[in-house]
Amino acid sequence: MKHSSGKTLYADFESGKRLFTILIDPDKTDPSQVQLLLKRLPKQTTHLFVGGSIVAKGKTETLVSALKKCTELPIILFPGDASQITGEADGLLFLSLLSGRNPEFLIEQHIKAIPKLKNTSLEILPTAYILIDGGNETAVQRVSKTFPMKQNDIKGITNTALAAQYSGKKLIYLEAGSGAKIPVNTKIIKAVAETVTIPIIVGGGIRDAKTIALAYNSGATMVVVGTAFEEGDFTG
Repeated sequence: MKHSSGKTLYADFESGKRLFTILIDPDKTDPSQVQLLLKRLPKQTTHLFVGGSIVAKGKTETLVSALKKCTELPIILFPGDASQITGEADGLLFLSLLSGRNPEFLIEQHIKAIPKLKNTSLEILPTAYILIDGGNETAVQRVSKTFPMKQNDIKGITNTALAAQYSGKKLIYLEAGSGAKIPVNTKIIKAVAETVTIPIIVGGGIRDAKTIALAYNSGATMVVVGTAFEEGDFTG
């Protein structure tokens, strides 16, 4: 799907511009408060992600519909499972949790999503999701029953990222997890950026402008902030 600029979402990632995204959790966001939320967005925001590890049925669609009435920012689904898919959004991160080995999140949820996706015009963005230890147990870890990769396992992370590219993924998502104590190390971002030729998204544990700048300077194309914005602690 093309967004209001007339471009595809993937063209944004290929543009070379630094992209900045706020992640909004439908389970923690009242649709009636959308206008207030949008007024709080950092001025550098280019996209919105909507999703969570566990979201009650129907909440994603309700929130996306409310957002679409109030903003022209592209809205991309960041779903924890197939139940969170709605055609109201502009695009979908078609996530494969490659840091884990649970088939449910490697391929099963993708198959469950197909009946919904066939009837939408969502732009599908095949994305390798690599969970990296952020210093605490995350919702992704609990739901997927997988373990994050260690921050010092740079070789394993870069090999996973390159395997993703060779397998046809178009994006790499390096994720420390919601509310992470430690963001993805810049050495990891730099090593992955030097290994793959596809865009890199970085999220988890990012709370300030300095951390964002370090991520961009290390090779990130898009930086995602969720918990810090949600809790009013973001200083970007």
